[in-house]
Amino acid sequence: MTELSDAQKRDFEAAAFRRLVAHLRERTDVQNIDLMNLAGFCRNCLSNWYRDAAEAEGVDLSKDQSREIIYGMPYAEWQALNQTDASDAKKAEFEARGPRDH
Repeated sequence: MTELSDAQKRDFEAAAFRRLVAHLRERTDVQNIDLMNLAGFCRNCLSNWYRDAAEAEGVDLSKDQSREIIYGMPYAEWQALNQTDASDAKKAEFEARGPRDH
């Protein structure tokens, strides 16, 4: 196995993150509640993690700014264009399985 430098690891991780974000932007049919119920995280989680990383480096990002970075548009706009009402079954699953800090 090739030994990777720290810079290479960082670059590859960043590329994988950008690909994940692009994929989620394309898959607007997949709702955040679906992601939460299946994987335990969603687009909002990613935006929170992004903001946490920025703040760890002394960069102040608002919740709205970090969400726009992940969604590719203001969150309210994404919601209006793409968010659908969750079924009662999805809501119940989220309540049973979803993290309490979301």
